[in-house]
Amino acid sequence: MLTKRKKLSKKEIKEDKLVTTYYKAYGYIQENLNRLAIYAGILVVVILAVILYANNKAKNNETAGTELARMMSSYDTGNYLEAIEGRAGTKLSGLKSIVDKYGSTENGEIAKIYMANSYNNLGKLDEAYKLYKDYSGSNKLFKATAIAGQASYQAYQKNYEKAADLYKKAAFVSDEDVLNPEYLLLAAINYITAGKNSDAKELFAKIKKDYATSTAVREIDKYTLLLEQ
Repeated sequence: MLTKRKKLSKKEIKEDKLVTTYYKAYGYIQENLNRLAIYAGILVVVILAVILYANNKAKNNETAGTELARMMSSYDTGNYLEAIEGRAGTKLSGLKSIVDKYGSTENGEIAKIYMANSYNNLGKLDEAYKLYKDYSGSNKLFKATAIAGQASYQAYQKNYEKAADLYKKAAFVSDEDVLNPEYLLLAAINYITAGKNSDAKELFAKIKKDYATSTAVREIDKYTLLLEQ
């Protein structure tokens, strides 16, 4: 004899759905346990790889800083070839070696600028330009130097308007850069050569207003004569 089925209350229905959902989830986990374990293992490996990479990069940056400090005596005394190549049989690693090994670190990026300056002083302008353009460090002063280095190369190539734009860009990288008035002056000079006198006048006015005590101010008058010709 069939008995009348008991009607479930709302509370019992909710509890029944909760139990059903729990067992479905449990069943899914059991069925896919191996796959989930693999995913978890991959995640651990990725995390460890990131930690190891960060630690290795920090160590490389420190090593690059040490080697860069050793090299500075050669650079400061104008021995640019030795600064680039290093000194055989000693701990003096050249800038080329530092950049090759640690170019992706912050100190490696700084080494690029010193290497570019060295090439520039040796008259190897193409090599210098490549390094200035390749700089991607976070130091604003070195970034401005890199941009100004590119500007110098463009002026050498007689691309005066492009050189002026780059010098102007360099002057606005950091408010703390003492070379800003010089960059603005060089930008103005290149604008004059490019025939863009109004742009040059604007920069001369800015130098007089914002850098009244700079040596760049004293150079303005002789270039102002060119604007009147």
